[in-house]
Amino acid sequence: MSLLEDATHEPMSDKPGDLNTRTIVNPSTGRKIEDVPEHGPADVDVAVARALDAFTRGPWSTFTATQRARILLRIADEIESGSEDLYRLEALNNGRPVNETRAQLSRVPEWFRYNAGLLAAQRTAVLPTDGPYLTYQRRAPLGVCAIITPFNHPMLILARSLSAALANGNTVVIKPSEMTPLTTLALMPMLRRAGLPDGVVNIVTGAAPAGKRLTEHPDVAKVTLTGGTETGRSAAVAAARRFARMTAELGGKTPIIVFDDSDPQGAAEGAAFAAFVAAGQSCVAGSRFLVQRGIYDEFVQHLSARARAIRIGDPTSTDTQMGPLISERQRAKVMELVDSAREEGATVRAGGEIPDLEGDLRDGFFYTPTVISDATMSMRVARDEIFGPVAVVIPFDDEADAISMANDNPYGLGAGVWTSDFARGLRVADEVHAGMVWINDHHRLEPSLPWGGIKESGIGKDAGQESFDDFSWIKTIVARTAPGYADWYGGANERLN
Repeated sequence: MSLLEDATHEPMSDKPGDLNTRTIVNPSTGRKIEDVPEHGPADVDVAVARALDAFTRGPWSTFTATQRARILLRIADEIESGSEDLYRLEALNNGRPVNETRAQLSRVPEWFRYNAGLLAAQRTAVLPTDGPYLTYQRRAPLGVCAIITPFNHPMLILARSLSAALANGNTVVIKPSEMTPLTTLALMPMLRRAGLPDGVVNIVTGAAPAGKRLTEHPDVAKVTLTGGTETGRSAAVAAARRFARMTAELGGKTPIIVFDDSDPQGAAEGAAFAAFVAAGQSCVAGSRFLVQRGIYDEFVQHLSARARAIRIGDPTSTDTQMGPLISERQRAKVMELVDSAREEGATVRAGGEIPDLEGDLRDGFFYTPTVISDATMSMRVARDEIFGPVAVVIPFDDEADAISMANDNPYGLGAGVWTSDFARGLRVADEVHAGMVWINDHHRLEPSLPWGGIKESGIGKDAGQESFDDFSWIKTIVARTAPGYADWYGGANERLN
């Protein structure tokens, strides 16, 4: 908790109601961690005004690339030096086991260093032009950018967009999930120590009304949102009304295709990570396992055995392999979908129940890793996003059948292919409709890899050169280099247009 002592907790304004607070709950126990301000639309207006003032006055927006890059590198160092406290705070807040959280958050500094490198190496074009002209391009920051982050990966998802937004000279308003704001708040003193000027980064810790106002605010030039598809759709409409930029990573129903040339035990144990990491609370969680009939039964057997062996418990313990779901509401949704599978004729081969834990953990929002077999593509568990530790295993006949089933879904965020035939893996990856495809692995990521989906999984990319470039706009400048002026109406007619 020491990380939060210097964090910003005060209300944004002094209007009535601004002292309302929200209790942040430990999902492992259902008990209070601490209270944070419940910011609303009026507070969002204050935060955006601060960010706009900081952008207009500078100096962040007018710093040289070298000056901004130095501060980004210092931010990376600050996060790295406080990493152990960050791991534990995030594990406490969202219930993800500390081993998983450590593995993920240890990479957060890489995003700031990567975008600092892109900034230092940035070049703009000189364009070929007929006639006596020099034509070149300049990049400029957008202005105030809104970053709305989810509960499942608060710090990593924030870092992807924040590092790119800051590198380009923008100012930022962050709205973390109302359930998991603690590591975002803990980041603020680190930013100050790194030398980031006041007002460049602002945080509002509210719920849906705050997020809605942020997406609709006329002074917000770009919205980056990670969340549910319907939330993303509403935000995209709001942004489109004023022609603001929008990046959205939304829902997913990731297919994991397992061919019968794979070792069924190795594939099941390797691909279990796709289904159960973060208790299945990931947009690219492998929730649809499409397995060729020749190894179907054996694969289900091994996946079920792996699911039953996963150690559930206190996420702050290094012995724990899976923590709780984020809330009682989310657990109830998962349980309802599993019950619907039973009613539709599927078989629960592992899990499908609340574990019997001891002590304070009895009141946590835990659910056992679940494997469902004998499923069909028409069942709800095969079509709806579950966002819980549930793997649905469906048989297929041949390659064409697998591709057709994989693409039979409104989402298109991620996909996985497991095969010992490398050519087949590449071939199927080309045919699957998803923004990211892994072959014989899952969820590998790097700062240089663009992250984002198609269809109802969103628009735009986080990370990579694509994300970096989208936080600036291009100005094209055409300069006449010949002496004198072209007199179109005087008869010279030397213009080419």
